Amino acid sequence: MTDDIREIFERAGCTGVLCVRSLQDDAEVALGADGPVVLASVSKVQIALEAETWFAEGRLDPREPVRLTGADRTPGPVGTSLFSDEAVVSWRDLVVLMLTISDNLATDALLGRFGVEAVNRTAARLGLSATVLDSDLRTMLDSVGRDLGHADWAAASAWAAGAGPEEHARPDELLLGCRALDPERGTRSTPREMTELLRLIWTDRAGPAEACARVRTVMARQLTRHRIASAFRPPVQVAAKSGSLFGVVRNEIGVVTHPDGGQYAAAVFTRARPGSDEAAVNRAIGAVTALAVATLRG
Repeated sequence: MTDDIREIFERAGCTGVLCVRSLQDDAEVALGADGPVVLASVSKVQIALEAETWFAEGRLDPREPVRLTGADRTPGPVGTSLFSDEAVVSWRDLVVLMLTISDNLATDALLGRFGVEAVNRTAARLGLSATVLDSDLRTMLDSVGRDLGHADWAAASAWAAGAGPEEHARPDELLLGCRALDPERGTRSTPREMTELLRLIWTDRAGPAEACARVRTVMARQLTRHRIASAFRPPVQVAAKSGSLFGVVRNEIGVVTHPDGGQYAAAVFTRARPGSDEAAVNRAIGAVTALAVATLRG
Protein backbone atom coordinates (compact mmCIF):
# COMPACT_ATOMS: atom_id res chain seq x y z
CA MET A 1 0.00 0.00 0.00
CA THR A 2 2.66 2.56 0.96
CA ASP A 3 4.67 1.64 -2.14
CA ASP A 4 1.60 2.38 -4.28
CA ILE A 5 1.18 5.73 -2.54
CA ARG A 6 4.83 6.62 -3.08
CA GLU A 7 4.49 5.74 -6.75
CA ILE A 8 1.49 8.04 -7.16
CA PHE A 9 3.45 10.91 -5.62
CA GLU A 10 6.50 10.09 -7.74
CA ARG A 11 4.53 10.13 -10.98
CA ALA A 12 3.07 13.50 -10.02
CA GLY A 13 6.52 15.02 -9.50
CA CYS A 14 6.40 15.46 -5.74
CA THR A 15 7.20 13.87 -2.42
CA GLY A 16 4.32 13.29 -0.05
CA VAL A 17 3.20 12.05 3.34
CA LEU A 18 -0.25 11.27 4.66
CA CYS A 19 -2.46 9.88 7.35
CA VAL A 20 -5.96 8.63 6.52
CA ARG A 21 -7.93 7.44 9.50
CA SER A 22 -11.31 5.80 10.00
CA LEU A 23 -13.46 7.76 12.44
CA GLN A 24 -15.32 4.56 13.28
CA ASP A 25 -12.46 2.45 14.65
CA ASP A 26 -9.23 4.51 14.28
CA ALA A 27 -7.81 2.11 11.67
CA GLU A 28 -5.44 4.06 9.46
CA VAL A 29 -3.22 4.16 6.41
CA ALA A 30 -0.08 6.18 7.09
CA LEU A 31 3.11 7.24 5.35
CA GLY A 32 5.48 9.55 7.21
CA ALA A 33 2.56 10.49 9.44
CA ASP A 34 4.60 11.64 12.43
CA GLY A 35 7.12 13.84 10.65
CA PRO A 36 6.78 17.65 10.67
CA VAL A 37 5.06 19.31 7.72
CA VAL A 38 4.38 22.88 6.63
CA LEU A 39 0.68 23.58 7.15
CA ALA A 40 0.23 26.63 4.89
CA SER A 41 -3.49 27.52 4.80
CA VAL A 42 -4.50 24.21 6.37
CA SER A 43 -3.88 26.08 9.64
CA LYS A 44 -7.04 28.07 8.96
CA VAL A 45 -9.08 25.15 10.30
CA GLN A 46 -7.54 25.78 13.72
CA ILE A 47 -8.18 29.51 13.43
CA ALA A 48 -11.81 28.86 12.48
CA LEU A 49 -12.22 26.54 15.45
CA GLU A 50 -10.87 29.25 17.76
CA ALA A 51 -13.22 31.87 16.34
CA GLU A 52 -16.27 29.63 16.48
CA THR A 53 -15.42 28.64 20.06
CA TRP A 54 -15.31 32.31 21.05
CA PHE A 55 -18.70 32.82 19.36
CA ALA A 56 -20.27 29.81 21.10
CA GLU A 57 -18.91 30.81 24.51
CA GLY A 58 -20.07 34.41 24.18
CA ARG A 59 -16.57 35.90 24.16
CA LEU A 60 -17.10 37.49 20.75
CA ASP A 61 -20.30 38.55 19.00
CA PRO A 62 -20.28 36.78 15.61
CA ARG A 63 -22.51 39.49 14.13
CA GLU A 64 -20.27 42.39 15.16
CA PRO A 65 -19.15 44.35 12.08
CA VAL A 66 -15.43 44.42 11.31
CA ARG A 67 -13.95 47.25 9.26
CA LEU A 68 -11.27 46.12 6.82
CA THR A 69 -9.30 49.13 5.65
CA GLY A 70 -7.17 49.49 2.55
CA ALA A 71 -4.05 50.23 4.59
CA ASP A 72 -1.75 47.37 5.61
CA ARG A 73 -3.86 44.84 3.76
CA THR A 74 -2.55 41.27 4.03
CA PRO A 75 -1.54 40.15 0.51
CA GLY A 76 -3.29 37.20 -1.08
CA PRO A 77 -4.62 35.93 -4.41
CA VAL A 78 -8.34 35.99 -3.58
CA GLY A 79 -11.11 37.74 -1.68
CA THR A 80 -10.72 40.86 0.43
CA SER A 81 -6.94 40.78 -0.03
CA LEU A 82 -7.63 42.08 -3.55
CA PHE A 83 -10.00 44.87 -2.49
CA SER A 84 -8.98 48.47 -3.08
CA ASP A 85 -11.65 50.00 -0.85
CA GLU A 86 -12.74 49.64 2.74
CA ALA A 87 -15.13 46.81 3.50
CA VAL A 88 -17.29 45.89 6.49
CA VAL A 89 -17.83 42.20 7.27
CA SER A 90 -19.05 40.39 10.39
CA TRP A 91 -16.71 38.14 12.39
CA ARG A 92 -18.64 35.02 11.41
CA ASP A 93 -18.54 35.91 7.72
CA LEU A 94 -14.78 36.36 7.97
CA VAL A 95 -14.68 32.68 8.98
CA VAL A 96 -16.68 31.83 5.86
CA LEU A 97 -14.26 33.78 3.64
CA MET A 98 -11.29 32.14 5.34
CA LEU A 99 -12.47 28.53 4.95
CA THR A 100 -14.26 28.69 1.59
CA ILE A 101 -11.80 30.75 -0.48
CA SER A 102 -8.81 30.90 1.92
CA ASP A 103 -9.00 34.69 2.32
CA ASN A 104 -5.75 35.92 3.91
CA LEU A 105 -6.99 39.29 5.12
CA ALA A 106 -9.99 37.63 6.78
CA THR A 107 -7.57 35.26 8.52
CA ASP A 108 -5.36 38.03 9.86
CA ALA A 109 -8.36 40.07 10.99
CA LEU A 110 -9.49 37.12 13.12
CA LEU A 111 -5.98 36.53 14.47
CA GLY A 112 -5.76 40.23 15.26
CA ARG A 113 -8.77 39.81 17.54
CA PHE A 114 -7.81 36.72 19.58
CA GLY A 115 -4.12 36.23 18.78
CA VAL A 116 -1.77 33.50 17.60
CA GLU A 117 -1.13 32.29 21.15
CA ALA A 118 -4.83 31.58 21.73
CA VAL A 119 -4.75 29.19 18.77
CA ASN A 120 -1.60 27.52 20.12
CA ARG A 121 -3.12 27.16 23.60
CA THR A 122 -6.10 25.37 22.07
CA ALA A 123 -3.79 23.04 20.14
CA ALA A 124 -1.97 22.21 23.37
CA ARG A 125 -5.28 21.63 25.18
CA LEU A 126 -6.28 19.17 22.45
CA GLY A 127 -3.00 17.28 22.83
CA LEU A 128 -1.57 18.45 19.50
CA SER A 129 1.95 18.94 20.80
CA ALA A 130 3.61 19.15 17.36
CA THR A 131 1.11 21.70 16.01
CA VAL A 132 2.33 25.30 16.13
CA LEU A 133 1.04 28.48 14.52
CA ASP A 134 4.21 30.53 14.07
CA SER A 135 2.68 33.91 13.16
CA ASP A 136 -0.09 35.63 11.29
CA LEU A 137 0.08 35.59 7.49
CA ARG A 138 1.35 39.12 6.98
CA THR A 139 4.27 38.44 9.34
CA MET A 140 4.98 35.18 7.52
CA LEU A 141 5.04 36.88 4.12
CA ASP A 142 7.30 39.67 5.38
CA SER A 143 9.70 37.03 6.73
CA VAL A 144 9.83 35.49 3.25
CA GLY A 145 10.63 38.89 1.78
CA ARG A 146 13.52 39.30 4.23
CA ASP A 147 14.77 35.76 3.58
CA LEU A 148 14.91 36.68 -0.10
CA GLY A 149 17.05 39.72 0.68
CA HIS A 150 14.45 42.49 0.74
CA ALA A 151 12.98 44.71 3.45
CA ASP A 152 9.62 42.93 3.47
CA TRP A 153 7.12 41.12 1.23
CA ALA A 154 6.02 44.33 -0.52
CA ALA A 155 9.61 45.15 -1.46
CA ALA A 156 10.20 41.60 -2.71
CA SER A 157 7.01 41.72 -4.80
CA ALA A 158 7.96 45.09 -6.29
CA TRP A 159 11.39 43.72 -7.25
CA ALA A 160 9.88 40.56 -8.77
CA ALA A 161 7.46 42.56 -10.90
CA GLY A 162 10.35 44.25 -12.72
CA ALA A 163 12.90 41.43 -12.77
CA GLY A 164 13.64 39.28 -15.80
CA PRO A 165 13.65 35.45 -15.91
CA GLU A 166 17.38 35.17 -15.31
CA GLU A 167 17.19 37.45 -12.28
CA HIS A 168 14.61 35.14 -10.69
CA ALA A 169 16.96 32.16 -10.56
CA ARG A 170 18.74 33.17 -7.34
CA PRO A 171 15.55 34.09 -5.40
CA ASP A 172 13.99 30.79 -6.46
CA GLU A 173 16.95 28.99 -4.82
CA LEU A 174 16.68 31.12 -1.68
CA LEU A 175 12.96 30.45 -1.43
CA LEU A 176 13.49 26.81 -0.48
CA GLY A 177 15.47 27.92 2.56
CA CYS A 178 12.84 30.34 3.84
CA ARG A 179 11.57 29.86 7.39
CA ALA A 180 8.00 29.67 6.08
CA LEU A 181 8.86 26.55 4.06
CA ASP A 182 10.82 24.89 6.86
CA PRO A 183 8.69 22.29 8.70
CA GLU A 184 10.92 22.66 11.75
CA ARG A 185 10.53 26.44 12.09
CA GLY A 186 7.39 27.72 10.36
CA THR A 187 3.71 27.04 11.00
CA ARG A 188 3.70 23.28 11.31
CA SER A 189 2.11 20.03 12.43
CA THR A 190 2.13 16.35 11.45
CA PRO A 191 -0.35 14.43 9.27
CA ARG A 192 -1.39 12.34 12.28
CA GLU A 193 -2.11 15.38 14.44
CA MET A 194 -4.19 16.93 11.67
CA THR A 195 -6.36 13.81 11.45
CA GLU A 196 -6.69 13.96 15.24
CA LEU A 197 -7.85 17.57 14.97
CA LEU A 198 -10.44 16.51 12.40
CA ARG A 199 -11.56 13.59 14.57
CA LEU A 200 -12.09 15.92 17.53
CA ILE A 201 -14.03 18.41 15.41
CA TRP A 202 -16.20 15.69 13.85
CA THR A 203 -17.03 14.19 17.27
CA ASP A 204 -17.72 17.56 18.97
CA ARG A 205 -14.73 17.20 21.29
CA ALA A 206 -12.55 19.99 19.94
CA GLY A 207 -14.75 22.63 21.55
CA PRO A 208 -18.43 23.47 22.01
CA ALA A 209 -20.66 21.28 19.83
CA GLU A 210 -22.02 24.40 18.14
CA ALA A 211 -18.51 25.53 17.21
CA CYS A 212 -17.52 22.11 15.85
CA ALA A 213 -20.70 21.87 13.78
CA ARG A 214 -20.13 25.29 12.28
CA VAL A 215 -16.53 24.42 11.26
CA ARG A 216 -17.75 21.18 9.63
CA THR A 217 -20.49 23.03 7.74
CA VAL A 218 -18.22 25.74 6.35
CA MET A 219 -15.44 23.30 5.43
CA ALA A 220 -17.98 21.42 3.30
CA ARG A 221 -18.41 24.62 1.26
CA GLN A 222 -14.74 25.06 0.35
CA LEU A 223 -14.42 26.19 -3.25
CA THR A 224 -11.32 24.05 -3.93
CA ARG A 225 -12.53 20.70 -5.29
CA HIS A 226 -9.50 19.56 -7.29
CA ARG A 227 -7.59 17.79 -4.52
CA ILE A 228 -9.28 15.27 -2.17
CA ALA A 229 -12.75 15.91 -3.59
CA SER A 230 -11.58 15.20 -7.15
CA ALA A 231 -11.36 11.48 -6.35
CA PHE A 232 -14.90 11.10 -5.01
CA ARG A 233 -18.35 11.46 -6.57
CA PRO A 234 -21.77 12.09 -5.00
CA PRO A 235 -23.31 10.82 -2.85
CA VAL A 236 -19.89 10.69 -1.14
CA GLN A 237 -19.29 14.03 0.58
CA VAL A 238 -16.01 15.82 1.23
CA ALA A 239 -15.46 18.66 3.71
CA ALA A 240 -11.90 19.96 3.44
CA LYS A 241 -9.38 22.79 3.67
CA SER A 242 -6.51 23.13 1.25
CA GLY A 243 -3.19 24.90 1.64
CA SER A 244 -0.52 26.00 -0.83
CA LEU A 245 2.68 27.98 -0.56
CA PHE A 246 4.87 29.39 -3.35
CA GLY A 247 4.32 26.49 -5.76
CA VAL A 248 6.29 24.19 -3.45
CA VAL A 249 3.80 23.10 -0.78
CA ARG A 250 0.39 21.71 -1.72
CA ASN A 251 -1.72 20.17 1.05
CA GLU A 252 -5.23 19.28 2.02
CA ILE A 253 -6.99 17.93 5.08
CA GLY A 254 -10.60 16.85 5.19
CA VAL A 255 -13.22 14.26 6.04
CA VAL A 256 -14.73 11.91 3.47
CA THR A 257 -18.25 10.75 4.34
CA HIS A 258 -19.86 7.78 2.59
CA PRO A 259 -23.65 7.26 2.38
CA ASP A 260 -23.43 4.32 4.80
CA GLY A 261 -22.11 6.66 7.48
CA GLY A 262 -18.46 5.69 7.14
CA GLN A 263 -16.20 8.69 7.76
CA TYR A 264 -12.48 9.02 7.08
CA ALA A 265 -10.21 11.86 8.16
CA ALA A 266 -7.44 12.54 5.65
CA ALA A 267 -4.34 14.71 5.86
CA VAL A 268 -2.09 14.81 2.77
CA PHE A 269 1.01 16.99 2.50
CA THR A 270 3.22 17.33 -0.58
CA ARG A 271 6.32 19.17 -1.73
CA ALA A 272 6.77 19.61 -5.45
CA ARG A 273 9.99 19.02 -7.32
CA PRO A 274 11.18 21.72 -9.75
CA GLY A 275 9.20 21.65 -12.97
CA SER A 276 6.36 19.53 -11.59
CA ASP A 277 2.83 19.97 -12.89
CA GLU A 278 0.48 21.58 -10.37
CA ALA A 279 -2.58 19.77 -11.73
CA ALA A 280 -0.81 16.41 -11.44
CA VAL A 281 0.08 17.06 -7.80
CA ASN A 282 -3.50 18.10 -7.05
CA ARG A 283 -4.83 14.90 -8.63
CA ALA A 284 -2.29 12.84 -6.67
CA ILE A 285 -3.64 14.23 -3.40
CA GLY A 286 -7.07 12.93 -4.34
CA ALA A 287 -5.75 9.64 -5.68
CA VAL A 288 -3.80 8.67 -2.55
CA THR A 289 -6.73 9.62 -0.36
CA ALA A 290 -9.11 7.47 -2.43
CA LEU A 291 -6.69 4.53 -2.33
CA ALA A 292 -6.34 4.79 1.44
CA VAL A 293 -10.09 5.12 2.01
CA ALA A 294 -10.78 2.12 -0.25
CA THR A 295 -8.26 0.09 1.76
CA LEU A 296 -9.88 1.06 5.06
CA ARG A 297 -13.31 0.14 3.68
CA GLY A 298 -12.01 -3.31 2.73
